[in-house]
Amino acid sequence: MSLKQRVSRELRQLASIDRSDRPWEMPVAAAVATGAPIFIGVAYGQLALGLVASLGALVFMHLPTTRLSHRMAWLMACAFGITACHALGLLAHLMPLLVVPLIAVITILATMVCRFYAAPPPGSLFFVMAAAIAAYSPAQGGIALVQLGAFALGTVWAVGVAFLYSLHIVSRRGLPQQAAPPRPEFGFVVLDSVVIGVFVGLSLLAAHALQLDRPYWVPVSCLAIIQGASLRAAWTRHLQRILGTAVGLLVFLAITQVRLDPWGIAAVLTLLTLLIETLVVRHYGLATVFITPLTILLAESGHSSGLAPEHLLRTRLVDTAVGAVVGLMGAACLHSPRFRAVADAWLRRLLPSGADNGV
Repeated sequence: MSLKQRVSRELRQLASIDRSDRPWEMPVAAAVATGAPIFIGVAYGQLALGLVASLGALVFMHLPTTRLSHRMAWLMACAFGITACHALGLLAHLMPLLVVPLIAVITILATMVCRFYAAPPPGSLFFVMAAAIAAYSPAQGGIALVQLGAFALGTVWAVGVAFLYSLHIVSRRGLPQQAAPPRPEFGFVVLDSVVIGVFVGLSLLAAHALQLDRPYWVPVSCLAIIQGASLRAAWTRHLQRILGTAVGLLVFLAITQVRLDPWGIAAVLTLLTLLIETLVVRHYGLATVFITPLTILLAESGHSSGLAPEHLLRTRLVDTAVGAVVGLMGAACLHSPRFRAVADAWLRRLLPSGADNGV
């Protein structure tokens, strides 16, 4: 294949738009779930806590398309799990040297659970993001406990919105045909999760070695890339994420030039969520354009000592590049038969005899 043909194929792959059968009500419900806590926080003069609650409300995105009883039980379990991840991230302030292994272990466990129960995207992404943002937030002592309470309330609100949305969508559209979930396999559940967790930890270690400011976005970028279904998918996501982040940083810079008040920040974040949930199933790169300003605003807007917008632009682009490169390396290992055979044999030797039979 010539260079021209390779470039043409890459451009077609990057520009391809997928079809979506997602109901239009879902992005609207997601925007209500994540936007309302910010408006409530602003009304009480607590924008920072509203943003933390909105971060917890991202658990809404884990709502499956199953029968009502199952989807609510699963979402409540996810709400508990993501709150625990955020709490562990806050506890990392007491032991900063353990933050890298902590994020790696959280990634391994969250990925194992999501894969064992065949959870659809975003998988373990928000669990890791909640832990990473908490680990590098400036909250300390009693403020951290208040922040954790706001985060938990955000998950409760999201579950309530999900219940009302589910009642509406099931009554109108019924349930789609559900394929039988695949039987969990050791390689898919355990091996993949361990490899993913190790590379997420390595990405954060690289961020510390490079002395990046608030490097919570590095492990998130790494995880988003390495979770690709194939090496080809991981490479496409690698390109889409870097290009989308670059454009998204320009969108963030444009937002900062408007000098929004707290009510304006709440409105912009709600609109960004609506756009992301409309686009993410169609084109990941386009969604990343809006994911970038959303995450920066969620993580930084409530901090009076926040970084200058120009500095945030540089650090976020470097964070994304570092995480994407390590994530692509991890994806190459994950989809290498030789690497998998060696890692599989090594992991099985670590387990007690017969311990892997139930996976």
